[in-house]
Amino acid sequence: AEYMVAADVLVTKAGPGTIAEAAAVGLPVMLTSFLPGQEAGNVNVVLDGGFGDHCEDPDGIADEVSCWLQDEQLIKVMSQQAREVGHPHAASDI
Repeated sequence: AEYMVAADVLVTKAGPGTIAEAAAVGLPVMLTSFLPGQEAGNVNVVLDGGFGDHCEDPDGIADEVSCWLQDEQLIKVMSQQAREVGHPHAASDI
């Protein structure tokens, strides 16, 4: 999570741990792929949470992330929505 705190956006596959860490630190996420079955539902967590998108086309990924980075208000909103989904103290709470 140390590098995530320093980042503006995360581009990654839909791994559950990675998404959870990104949400916990308020990091918008661009999902590039997912493993059918076990990671498919993770895409919806990001989409429904409003803190990212899913695109498998490299040009489409670049275009969309570029748009995010040019819109400071959008990044702030996505970061807040990520924080609302994230549970940074979940492990210690149980």
